[in-house]
Amino acid sequence: MKIAVIGAGSVGMLLSTFLADRLDVTCIVRRKAQEIAIGEHGINRINLDGTVTKTSVKASRDYNELEGASLVIVAVKYTHLPLLLPKLADLSVDIPLLFVQNGLAHYEKALQLPQKTIAFGSCQFGAQKENDYTVIHRGIGVLKLAVERGNAEIFQLFREVESPLFPVQFVEHAENMLFEKALYNCFINPMTTVLQVKNGGLVANRHAKKLLEALYEECMDAFPEQRENIAFSDVVSLCEKTASNTSSMLQDRLMNRKTEVESIVGAVIKKAEQRGRSLPILNTFYHLVLAIEGEKT
Repeated sequence: MKIAVIGAGSVGMLLSTFLADRLDVTCIVRRKAQEIAIGEHGINRINLDGTVTKTSVKASRDYNELEGASLVIVAVKYTHLPLLLPKLADLSVDIPLLFVQNGLAHYEKALQLPQKTIAFGSCQFGAQKENDYTVIHRGIGVLKLAVERGNAEIFQLFREVESPLFPVQFVEHAENMLFEKALYNCFINPMTTVLQVKNGGLVANRHAKKLLEALYEECMDAFPEQRENIAFSDVVSLCEKTASNTSSMLQDRLMNRKTEVESIVGAVIKKAEQRGRSLPILNTFYHLVLAIEGEKT
């Protein structure tokens, strides 16, 4: 069974290493240098205990490789999706697609594609790209999968590759799953980016923790049904478990890349506005991140 993973950033690389244990995996990359590097080395995964697992993953810049795939996993950032969606629309409608972006903004756009089977993933593990062919597994976390339409059978392949290091959970209601993850991202990503701290810094500093709690309460007031799913203690626990992690938004900022603040934070703000609710604290962090990026009017 051939799996194509579009995007070889931290998430795409880590997913590829676990899938490559049992499946034929090809990463579709943008740069020739990364194509050569993965071609020579495969992808190396630095495990939690410091050991290195070398996996046989191929790389290509040729999108024609997608046509022979049993499953295409879309692991690019949201900001790269606009250029990619027309290529996906040209694929056979029988090729299943799995989207693993952060945020909510990609949900409706993905469902406009003609493919018969479309699923979404919520990646809750920690991953950091070390170089073009090496990824660091920063923390164990579940990969949640929700099949929004079509045949769910193909996604059972994740049962074949799951392990204590790579747990998988199937859930219903993809949009709800993505929204819950987006809320966690709203609590952690913009604050760590503005304060320039790792995740643990949000709870190690009493002033940051106070601000985190105020942000949590603001979001729960706007979305009270989420209190059953997310307690503040859950947010604190996540910060503690990933204390040494650099959030994806802060990683982007440190690398002078455009962040996903619009697709994550902006989407949650818009969802609150649709309910007639405002999120002043989250709005402040949203505009601070954009200001740090240097976005012009």
